[in-house]
Amino acid sequence: MNSKSLIAEIDFEVVSTQKLLERLPEEKLGWKPHEKAMTLGQLAYHVAIIPGKYLEFANSGKTNLEVLVAHYIPASKNEITAGFSKSIATARQILESATDEWDTQNWELIKDGKSIFAIPRSLMCRLLVLNHWYHHRGELVTYLRTLNVLIPSVYGPSADEDPFA
Repeated sequence: MNSKSLIAEIDFEVVSTQKLLERLPEEKLGWKPHEKAMTLGQLAYHVAIIPGKYLEFANSGKTNLEVLVAHYIPASKNEITAGFSKSIATARQILESATDEWDTQNWELIKDGKSIFAIPRSLMCRLLVLNHWYHHRGELVTYLRTLNVLIPSVYGPSADEDPFA
């Protein structure tokens, strides 16, 4: 897999992700559906920064587990949307610079100074950037639905929006 080929996919996914982030009810950023869950603000910020932050992890070649699983608490909706813009710019820059050699080099997850596992950067891009992003974006849709926020079209009509109507 060539990581440069992922640029078009990220560009496509930016549209629906942006729509979801724009609908965040700022007064509910501290809400969470369960005591073990992230708050709406934490989840939205995580969704916003995954492409850029996780591609930075890939680019560095290794990441400590503690850093990977930390979830920042944003102060405002504006911080989330600004983080998203920066994240997408970073993701594009890293992928545009990717070479065949970059794709084949490993990325390692480190815990207590030891490698837990290593995978090629190109696979890390698919699994921990894109698939991970889609998973948490789906969670964000569920949070928003629970809060009675109208859900935009993501991959076609939603119960609230039909882009083909």
